[in-house]
Formats: sequence, structure tokens, C-alpha cells
Amino acid sequence: MKTSGDSTSTERRARHPERVILFFVANQMFAIAADAVQEIRSTDGLAGAAIEIESELPKVRHMIERGRHFYYVVNGCAHFGLRITRPALVLILRQRRVAVLVDRIDRMAEIPGVHALPPAFTGEERHWYRGLTYIDDMVIPVIEPAGFLSEADFHQLDRVAKAALSQRELEGAVHA
Repeated sequence: MKTSGDSTSTERRARHPERVILFFVANQMFAIAADAVQEIRSTDGLAGAAIEIESELPKVRHMIERGRHFYYVVNGCAHFGLRITRPALVLILRQRRVAVLVDRIDRMAEIPGVHALPPAFTGEERHWYRGLTYIDDMVIPVIEPAGFLSEADFHQLDRVAKAALSQRELEGAVHA
């Protein structure tokens, strides 16, 4: 028979150190697993490559093409319900067709583990975060990369993107 003390020690042992990227969106710090990020780019470098789309999702207004793949650009401020800022960087995620606009990178760090979200997190943020971590006397949400866009969001965006790309090809043919 296990006591509650046994489950706590098992939970502690189950945590593994992890490398994360600490970044800011509207003065709020977040962490994301370093291996979930494929590339970090300046928004200046992507400005000409971004394709504007008319999405029903306020947090997605553009897509970018990188290496024959299209990524939907999620505005971090709009996603997290924070005040809108002028993001300087974009995190292009690995194994997700998502790029996230962020204000700045703080640093890379190694965290001892990710703690489960407390019951106070009851809304959609339960999908946004893998849990919480503690660094430098701060509790920091650890992002769940799959939480930026749902499968339904991808289906809706794929339809919009297809129409935008068709329109772009038509405009290119007219101007040629």
C-alpha cells in the first residue's frame, strides 16, 4: 500500500533535468523545451517572406515558408491574452507547423523538472502549458508546443492558406 509520501517521492524521481529557452511575451516570462524549437529568427528577416492570410483566428494573421514547409505564425500576445507588443523574434517550432512571435529571448537554462499545473488552471491554459518550473525565485509556465493550435485550427488554417496561395499564384501570373 502506498502512502501520499510515496507518490510524492516517486513524482520527484520521475522529473528529469531539461534544457529550455526562456523568452518574454509582453513582459511575461515563459519557458519552452529547447528541443521543441527548430529555429529563432528576427521578425525583420521574415517580413518579406510572410504571407498574409485572413484567418478566423485573431492570433494567426500570417504564414511563412521555411524549407518547403509552411508555418502558421501565432502572435504570442494574442494567444496568451496579453497586451499587444511589437515582437522582435519568431520561434519556429520543430514537429509543429507553428511559428510564435515573441518579444525577446532571455537565455537558455536547465530546469530540474516540470511540476504539474495546479487546479487553479481550469481554462484553455491547461492546453497551453505542460506545467510550471521554478528558476531564480520565479515560477515560470512551461509551454506545451501542441497548445498553440488545435487540429481543428490547423484544418481551418489549411483551407484559408490554400485560398491565399491560389490567389498569390493568380496575382503572380497576372503580373508576369
